[in-house]
Amino acid sequence: MSWNRPCDTWETANPLFRNEKKKERILTKSIFITGAGAGIGLETARLFASKGWFVGVADRDQKALENLHAELGGGVCSMHAMDVTDEKAVADALSAFAECNGGTIDVLHNNAGILKVGPFESIDILDHRAVVEINVIGMMNVLHAAFPYLKAASGAVVVNMSSASAAYGTPDFASYSASKHAVRAMTEALDIEWEVHGIRVCDLMPPFVNTGMVQANAGASGLFDSLGINLAPSEIANEVWKQVSSPQLHRPVSGQFKILWPITRSSPTALTRAVMKKLRRGS
Repeated sequence: MSWNRPCDTWETANPLFRNEKKKERILTKSIFITGAGAGIGLETARLFASKGWFVGVADRDQKALENLHAELGGGVCSMHAMDVTDEKAVADALSAFAECNGGTIDVLHNNAGILKVGPFESIDILDHRAVVEINVIGMMNVLHAAFPYLKAASGAVVVNMSSASAAYGTPDFASYSASKHAVRAMTEALDIEWEVHGIRVCDLMPPFVNTGMVQANAGASGLFDSLGINLAPSEIANEVWKQVSSPQLHRPVSGQFKILWPITRSSPTALTRAVMKKLRRGS
């Protein structure tokens, strides 16, 4: 699936107007956001648009994109209805967006992802497969297609959406946790590989965020009770801004996880495993 509505070309048939808009756009920083139809992606689009950035919003939900476009305005964002697992749709969307910005993309926010919670064996294997396809293969499709446009920019930044579940394999979140471990590893590898091209690659590692995706799974694990669902999507959008302004390889989000993150990296595996078992039982 691919449906692109970039720049201002749909708003007027006057080519002189379009060309002037494109000249102005090249002077504006740009960010391309996957999963922008709701939750974290939506709030990130709003935040960057409010700061004068030109925002490319991508999602499978075309109606959600149309609503966001109506809210932000055509001079601020372009819409790209696509599935991140569709390589051609991804390539077409990124090409269309980069064309609005002189062939460059300053920031890529890989936010698209899905979640399925519960005991591993109780979840249909097709659901497990979808988690990996969207969270990992989809992200790889976007990264691969975006590379030439990031390379052409000056000081480009990639912000991948990892998770606190990338710190240690998380019970009831097995395939999701595995996918976020993959995001973490991809972030670490590309931050080294792409350094020579002037591209920083980093990620965010939040615990549970109060999004529709998380709410749809609430109650499926005691971890929700133990850790709480305390973060708002707008808080994560602010963390995206921080990563763009001052990138760090892994940025743990929330005071709780900022304390736990270094502990999980240095404590004995047996201790971390015991803590995860206790958390799974719930508060």
